[in-house]
Amino acid sequence: MMKKKLSFIIPCYGSEKTIANVVDEIKTTLRNEGAEYDYEIILVNDHSPDKVYSVICKLAKEDNKIKGIDLARNFGQHAALMAGFNHVTGDIIICLDDDGQSPANQMFRLINRLDDDCDVVFASYSHKKHSFFRNLGSKINDHMARSLLNKPKNLQIMSFFACKRYIADEVMRYDKPYPYMSGLLLRSTKNIANVEVDHRERESGSSGYNFKKLFSLWVNGFTAFSVRPLRIATLLGVLCAGVGFLYGIYIIINKFINPLAPLGYSSMMAVFLFVGGIIMLMLGLIGEYVGRIYISLNKAPQYVIRQSVNIEKNSEDSNA
Repeated sequence: MMKKKLSFIIPCYGSEKTIANVVDEIKTTLRNEGAEYDYEIILVNDHSPDKVYSVICKLAKEDNKIKGIDLARNFGQHAALMAGFNHVTGDIIICLDDDGQSPANQMFRLINRLDDDCDVVFASYSHKKHSFFRNLGSKINDHMARSLLNKPKNLQIMSFFACKRYIADEVMRYDKPYPYMSGLLLRSTKNIANVEVDHRERESGSSGYNFKKLFSLWVNGFTAFSVRPLRIATLLGVLCAGVGFLYGIYIIINKFINPLAPLGYSSMMAVFLFVGGIIMLMLGLIGEYVGRIYISLNKAPQYVIRQSVNIEKNSEDSNA
């Protein structure tokens, strides 16, 4: 009887000092609790500025079940995940962070929850050890997912999750630029659950997410899997037109009642600036959608693989 196979995907950025510990924890946990499973660990270097790929190559040389992928530039965490998804061979896929904050030794809490009624299991943390800025970004991202992607209110979406192979196959069908993993998973199945695990302090360094990257992620979430922002733009346009119409009636009636009433230059300028700002905002939003359509038509890659280790050459590609 063939063993079930677990595929681990870990995007790596700035984790030269931590990734070996994460891999060692995975292997130790499998020896102690998962002897019935085969495994592979796919480490994706998202063009990290440190020497993490050298560490990946060293780990892969010591164990051929560890596979390394080196991206040609920084494509972002979600594109790095897609690079990993496109090279998995396992029955269950587990994604986790490279900084040691995801408790790899509790992986079987997620894996054992995958059953006939559950296709994806996200870790949930009662006390997250991220920085204030990262936690704020997570809250905004969570609200956005509930508003635009119909995420259940009580569901926490984290970077530590496990899913069945058929979900991974569905995710891999997405071959356009700007992948957004949460949206891909939420549109693939409604059978999603949370399992509570511990959250750790970061072993070293700081998060690779700055404001620019978080903002880019939010915009990607806004535009990748929902047209609701465009519908909100339409609603705002109708609202502004209605307010302008009512204000025009007020000016006419006020002029009849009080012929000496001033025309109200300041109030008119305020209205013009407000409406003009809304128009420019909505044009920018529409431009974002049009730009993404243009880039998709140009077949921009999700990621480009510069080199790899322990990956079969005939399975290596540059675009998922």
